[in-house]
Order: sequence, then C-alpha cells, then structure tokens
Amino acid sequence: MRFSLIDQITELQKGESIKTVKNLSLAEEYLQDHFPGFPIMPGVLMVEAMVQTCAWLMRASEDFQYSTVLLKEAKAVKFNSFVSPGKTLSLTATVQKKEGRFWTFKASGNVGDVGAVSARLILEQFNVVDTHPQLASADETQLKSLKELYSILNAT
Repeated sequence: MRFSLIDQITELQKGESIKTVKNLSLAEEYLQDHFPGFPIMPGVLMVEAMVQTCAWLMRASEDFQYSTVLLKEAKAVKFNSFVSPGKTLSLTATVQKKEGRFWTFKASGNVGDVGAVSARLILEQFNVVDTHPQLASADETQLKSLKELYSILNAT
C-alpha cells in the first residue's frame, strides 16, 4: 500500500524549495485508532509528509533520474501542535545542502499560522539497478508511476 501524504504541490523552485499541502480528512483510516474520541495525525506521518515533500523537490530538480528516495536522518524533530480532521497541513522544505546522492533540508509544517512540526532531514536518492542490475525494470516501473502521480499533484 502506498501512503501519499501530499495532496498538492503548490509551489516549486527546482533545486531550492517546495510547498505542499495535506488536507486531513476524517476518512483517513489511521484516525480511527489515533486516538478514539480525539483523532489527530500521528507525528510519524507528519514527518513522512515532510519527507515526501522533500522527495518531490528532489525528483523534480533531478528530472526524475532516480527511482528511489529514502530518509537517512531526521534531526531536531519538533512537534508543536496537533493536526486534526478538517485542517490543512501546509508543508515547506528548503534545500540546505546537496552532496552527491544526499540532500539536506530544513522542513516544516503549519496549520494556518501555527507551527505543527519541523525538522532537519537528510534524504538519499538512487536507482535499484546500481546495486541489482537484474532489477532494471523495477526502476522503470517506479519512475513511470512517480511521473504519473507528480502530474496529478503538481499545481504549479
């Protein structure tokens, strides 16, 4: 199952920054258990939304050269507010450094004017074929799927 925690890319400056939104709906299955009577977006999913935001910036900046983007480190993660159903989590990520396959971002998420989450994230990009030549078709399949999803999400 794929968790797409980004509903729309609202602003993108290749190699520099990105803004996205996640509209939290009560229909999200995980809210039934987190928490009964007080549904809120789990902190780990707020971090994942920031990671996905950063990954879209990487893909767009590199013209979808890499099929895989993974979180390597999450530093200085701070949770400041809840995100409840009916609210919009507005996410921003700015490139701090790029070294080869590794990108460092300053990322944050707000609900209105209130900061909900922030972190410094390090992500790595690569192709599966680099270490497993027999899986070249997996890269092609993944990239095709990512490009299709990007065309839906990208409102810029």
